[in-house]
Amino acid sequence: MIFDTITNRSTYAGISPRIKTALEYLAKTDFSKMEDGRHDLDGNNLFALLQRYDSIPKEQGKWEYHRKYIDIQYIVEGVEQIGFQDIGKMTDTVEYNPDKDIAFQSGEGNYVTVNKNSFCIFFPQDSHKPKIAVSNESAKVVKVVIKIKAD
Repeated sequence: MIFDTITNRSTYAGISPRIKTALEYLAKTDFSKMEDGRHDLDGNNLFALLQRYDSIPKEQGKWEYHRKYIDIQYIVEGVEQIGFQDIGKMTDTVEYNPDKDIAFQSGEGNYVTVNKNSFCIFFPQDSHKPKIAVSNESAKVVKVVIKIKAD
């Protein structure tokens, strides 16, 4: 898992060309004029999901992981906590579904507070628990999740 602000995006450009493209897209796009939903950057290889929601209490969140895609979760407006943990330290509660590229888990992890213009990158070995309210106080959040095909 990587956590940083978008101003430091060049630090991660060497990980992969798709991650570089995704971070540049996040830095240069005005999401206030876009509709929620999927926005293709390179078909199924690289796409963005624009979401608007209210953050939720920690106990309502779900641990999840993906095998086919890397997630970059970027906060456009608002603040939330996101949990993270190695998938091997968690217990699967819903078996991996290859069609939806998701499995759900239970267990304990660490949390990071993600503010406006900050992002987390979650790799296939990272379980994550997004949308968590800071101090259990629900807040409006605008987030972009970039899905990057893991090769």
